[in-house]
Amino acid sequence: MSKTRVRFAPSPTGFFHIGSARTALFNWLYARHTGGTFVLRIEDTDRERNNEEYLNVIKDGMKWLGLDWDEGPDVGGNYGPYFQSERDDIYKKFLEILRQKGRAYDKDGAVFFKVSGRKQVLHDAVYGDVERLEEKDFPIFRSNGTPVFHFVNVVDDICMEITNVIRGQDHLTNTNKHIELFKAFDAPLPQFAHIPLILKTDGHGKMSKRDRGALIEEYRQKNFLPDAVRNYLCLLGWNPKNDREIMDISEIVELFDFPGIVKSNARFDERKMAHFNTEHIRALPPEKFAELARAAIKSESDIDVGSDGGYIAKVFALCQPKAANMESFPSMVRFFFSDEFPYDAAAREKVFRKGDPLARLAELNEILPAVEDFSRDAIYAAIADAAAKRGLKTTEYFPILRYAVSGMAGGPDLMPALETLGKDRVLKRIASVPQAAE
Repeated sequence: MSKTRVRFAPSPTGFFHIGSARTALFNWLYARHTGGTFVLRIEDTDRERNNEEYLNVIKDGMKWLGLDWDEGPDVGGNYGPYFQSERDDIYKKFLEILRQKGRAYDKDGAVFFKVSGRKQVLHDAVYGDVERLEEKDFPIFRSNGTPVFHFVNVVDDICMEITNVIRGQDHLTNTNKHIELFKAFDAPLPQFAHIPLILKTDGHGKMSKRDRGALIEEYRQKNFLPDAVRNYLCLLGWNPKNDREIMDISEIVELFDFPGIVKSNARFDERKMAHFNTEHIRALPPEKFAELARAAIKSESDIDVGSDGGYIAKVFALCQPKAANMESFPSMVRFFFSDEFPYDAAAREKVFRKGDPLARLAELNEILPAVEDFSRDAIYAAIADAAAKRGLKTTEYFPILRYAVSGMAGGPDLMPALETLGKDRVLKRIASVPQAAE
């Protein structure tokens, strides 16, 4: 049995979007699952629309997602060139083969392929046997002398000995043409696996590059974890059949195979993508989280975390379980490193909406100075004792206390946060918050 060889063949005519990334990912997963070869091939025959910037965006996006290719641009291989624009001589040789067989002819300045006139049956790994009506003759070279997608696609798959073609379900209509060409060249057919489309969030229509959340670059800019994006994309059209969603890439590679690919189209959900990102952030090893946290904070030039490694580690450990994403992380931890932090307007409205927060704040100004051992347990005990004496619930003190020390209505657990900040900082902030809250 020949070794698995799969390929991802993007056109550098636009940014790297969710659909293309998912196709690349499924090919990469199958190559890694089978111990095969993942080829990156650039379909740049559309010379008017090709753009070097788009090519770099595609390659950078693949690298960011961890989709390393075994053959292709930058790494080479034995089946190159890997740019279709550099394979003209190969295409001319294959065209001559068709001419000699009487399967190619000139018409209106273009070159057409003469079909066999027989129905073709596609044995698809996902959709099963798909019978297509016989094709009409179709062009394989344009009048300007450039080859057409169907022709170069098949020729390259033959030359590069591609064993499995994994691509979007929208290519099913092309496959009859491709089977005709494979057979005309007396070449073995690869195994086809057509994967379901990714639909817009509302389920109406295929997701396009113009839709919100469609571009991989958006997630890079928002500091999403590539592991999270990759994990979510895996589940857009594939079911691991183990009732789990959050998975490590090594586990996904082990489980991935064609029987798990579903036929029904997948609906993109940006909120679910964000949820995956949150779960992956919270599951990171502390040292890896600290690395990402420092990078995120560095992007906020006015936050100076200082040089106290123990304090920094304590803050990161406290905040990791509450971190929703790395984009908002600097705002979440700012109050630990600076007394200059904003008082959030929405938080203020929430805190001052009910009860008597300023009365609670005045009482805290009496309660907290008396706490000698400023530990989380001692702070809680002092507040609970004062609340009981006044006939209040302990939690009635928490919203205004959190708002006073952080300017927020949510965030890391309050008592550990107070302990970490220290008594002096906490007392200073609860003494000044009325002015800041007015």
